[in-house]
Amino acid sequence: MRKMSKNKLNLTLPPTTANADGTPLQPNTPTPGSLRTPSGTDRHNLLGKPKNSIEALADTLDKLEIDEDARKRLKAFLSQKEKIGELNDDDLEKLGELGSGNGGVVMKVRHIPTQLIMARKLIHLEVKPAIKKQIILELKVLHECNFPHIVGFYGAFYSDGEISICMEYMDGGSLDLILKRAGRIPEPILGKITDAVLKGLNYLRDKHSIMHRDVKPSNILVNSSGEIKICDFGVSGQLIDSMANSFVGTRSYMSPERLQGTHYSVQSDIWSLGLSLVEMAIGMYPIPPPNSDTLDRIFSEHSGDTSPGQASAEPRPMAIFELLDYIVNEPPPKLEHKIFSAEFKDFVDQCLKKIPEERADLKTLMNHPWITKAASAEVDIAGWVCKTMDLAPSTPKRNASPFSN
Repeated sequence: MRKMSKNKLNLTLPPTTANADGTPLQPNTPTPGSLRTPSGTDRHNLLGKPKNSIEALADTLDKLEIDEDARKRLKAFLSQKEKIGELNDDDLEKLGELGSGNGGVVMKVRHIPTQLIMARKLIHLEVKPAIKKQIILELKVLHECNFPHIVGFYGAFYSDGEISICMEYMDGGSLDLILKRAGRIPEPILGKITDAVLKGLNYLRDKHSIMHRDVKPSNILVNSSGEIKICDFGVSGQLIDSMANSFVGTRSYMSPERLQGTHYSVQSDIWSLGLSLVEMAIGMYPIPPPNSDTLDRIFSEHSGDTSPGQASAEPRPMAIFELLDYIVNEPPPKLEHKIFSAEFKDFVDQCLKKIPEERADLKTLMNHPWITKAASAEVDIAGWVCKTMDLAPSTPKRNASPFSN
């Protein structure tokens, strides 16, 4: 096992240590969701179409517990995907940059032969060609991850020293960008978002033995149809390890057990979800926690819903290891303002238990009163996304209950 770099606070940025069910990885065991290179695999097979046919993938949709509209959308996506064939750099026209971070830049591109708009993530890694080929192979499992709350995958290829991952384009963007525009995200919207994220995480774990490993607002996407989908989950062990070597940043959504370099499981994703919810609810990263005056200013009854910039008075910046030390050794964030419902506060508390065994698991959270209420509520996600991001609605607005918080 490769050595982990430490610092004077004895915190680490660890490699993969556990399967999605919490059992430790054995030496030379593939990462959950990863695929080994079969002997005799040639370059054409490595970069070509997925082994399973589109028809076979479509058949698996009938076994999922999803509504008929979602099933039709997924089958339409697979039909569209079948027309694309093998992806390559020459067939992709750059239309603009969508965002950057986590080791890569995301571009909006057009697939010239089909005129389909995609999101293309470019990752530059200083690793050997054999490792890059292994990453491409491991990413193939994404072809099998078809679910209403998982971003669709068109394919991956290696070109000009970079790995390209081509995904479904979500015109509403990521929740971190929406947060900058909205100031904060209202509780009814967060309820719908959380319901979708939990279902996505549960699908990855139950159907593919994959844990996400990087739950945060920038990895939750929305579109003008009101769909909510997660992306950038850890299917490639080689990619995770390669990118861990170049970890940089001023914020962390990692759980305390991951930062300490100890065994971790899907419970780590639950912590990351809870931390993300607090950030989106109050409009700022919650570590260290804002003081009561800052919160009162954010939720001033005289200002109504937060407008962009109101939540900009963040706590003092921390050096990265000071921040990680705070996560490990100080009490977890809480939602304490009266504007939030008791059920929402309890849900967040269940996610942000520092001891992973005390943290609620996926099944418990999916049956939490806050989630069951959110799942049945009529909330116009599409209208909210379009209004926030100045988009034209792609579907007619449903009759949805207004929300006030």
